[in-house]
Amino acid sequence: MKVTVIGGGSSYTPELINGFLERFDSFPLTELWLMDILPERLEIVGKFAQRMVEAQGAPFTVHLTTDQRAAVKGADYVTTQLRVGWMAARREDEYLGQRHGLIGQETTGVGGMAKALRTIPVILNIAQNMRELAAPGALLVNFTNPAGLVTEALARYAPDITAVGVCNAPISAQLSLLKSINEAEQLPQPITPDRTRLNTLGLNHLTWHRGFTIDGEDVWPRIIEMTLKQLRAAEHPAWSPELVESLQMIPNYYLQYFYDTDKKLAEQEKWPPSRAEAVMAIEEKLFAQYAEPDRTVPPEGLMERGGAYYSTVATQLLNAHYNDLQETHVVNVPHRGAVPGWPADWVLEMPCVIGRNGISPLPTEPLPPVCFGLLSAVKQYELLTVEAAVHGDRNAAYQALLAHPLGPAADQVQTVLDDLLSTHKAYLPQFWR
Repeated sequence: MKVTVIGGGSSYTPELINGFLERFDSFPLTELWLMDILPERLEIVGKFAQRMVEAQGAPFTVHLTTDQRAAVKGADYVTTQLRVGWMAARREDEYLGQRHGLIGQETTGVGGMAKALRTIPVILNIAQNMRELAAPGALLVNFTNPAGLVTEALARYAPDITAVGVCNAPISAQLSLLKSINEAEQLPQPITPDRTRLNTLGLNHLTWHRGFTIDGEDVWPRIIEMTLKQLRAAEHPAWSPELVESLQMIPNYYLQYFYDTDKKLAEQEKWPPSRAEAVMAIEEKLFAQYAEPDRTVPPEGLMERGGAYYSTVATQLLNAHYNDLQETHVVNVPHRGAVPGWPADWVLEMPCVIGRNGISPLPTEPLPPVCFGLLSAVKQYELLTVEAAVHGDRNAAYQALLAHPLGPAADQVQTVLDDLLSTHKAYLPQFWR
């Protein structure tokens, strides 16, 4: 079995290697191909990955390449974890928002739009290479942000490629809620994650958690009660207790950008460092550690990089698909009518059953109007952004910024768009033909 990682020179890759090593008994990988367009990063990360695998008896081979087509050829699974423009482009995304008085963030608002415009054509090119070269029925697993928006583009412009968008936010929420239950109830044997299921719905980085089961029993009322108690006791609560009490749901962390916009804008005024700049410093240390010739285990500092449980999410999903486990995972796919009354072709982040025959969204109740209004507005922005990215359509890009709830005022849309396109001109050739 061949698995390909596009963006194999990422600082995340060693965690992914650990995930494959831990699951080798059930997921018999033979070839892992790490592909990256930066040879120096690929050399450091790839050689470290090879040492990690060799230290565990070399159960599979690790191949390094800068040739995407060679990497994709014959692959059963292709995972994408790339960043067009690297961390420097993320920093530009953040300061693009800040200098216009808008949210500056890599997946939300104008920064997320800039990243999507750079990324979508690259991902669609990977899909084209898979169409020509990958093994029949190969699965594309996209971790590249903005994950939901990129998956939306794949669903519309590469519908013949089986693709799924994945994020670590749902499993982080699931494990955080489980930790609260275990600490509150102090059971002799803590509840394990495999006995739990999170009910969540929305778009990637725009979801609302609204249910939690343990061994099939709904414990959401207990979760809400515990959450309200924690929020009321906290000096700086993540959410106002009134918000959670009214919704009877817990918003995804990224909804802070929509619900507490002024607070997030104030935090930006303290930059530098922005998050990109902080990550750049972390990665500098990580790559120095990866390059240590005797190192065979990831350094502890990897958790500072963010993306906790990334390897768990990635390898659990591939394992469930390969072994037809019919497990439930929260992923991004077109819901195909699973949410009554919503357009069936919308890509949503929601619980799905993963098996060899594909990824099947579980039928679920729609979100209430208070959530759907925001979700619908952001989805229209996503659809416009896909069209702008694919066709280099400046008017679609203008309308996407106009539609976004965190976008600029109408008389500033053109100014912001011109800045975005000029800032990232090197990575947006479709707009500069």
